Amino acid sequence: VQLQASGGGLVQAGGSLRLSCAASRRTFNIYNMGWFRQAPGKEREFVASLSWTGDSTYYADSVKGRFTISRDNGKNTVYLQMDNLKPEDTAVYYCAAPRAPYGLRLNPDYWGQGTQVTVSS
Repeated sequence: VQLQASGGGLVQAGGSLRLSCAASRRTFNIYNMGWFRQAPGKEREFVASLSWTGDSTYYADSVKGRFTISRDNGKNTVYLQMDNLKPEDTAVYYCAAPRAPYGLRLNPDYWGQGTQVTVSS
């Protein structure tokens, strides 16, 4: 499975970005998907995930109310809309996918190459 992330960049605090992740998987619609991030000197952390049904979402407390995860099964793509960005959101963002379909939560096995998000104060 190949995951191609894009959409990162440099933005001022309070601004917005939308990340995209295109998956090479033909049966994209039966897999949970998610986003993680890794800031310099820190461990990779969970950001958001979306169930394969599209009706269950999970967010890290630090991004609740500001980030929205969504998917377009017709395009094999998952998105992360990031609003009201803060300098502490600066990190490399990775999309993630599991090996097994269905399931209740995301267990990441495959990772995209990462896209840099930098938020200036």
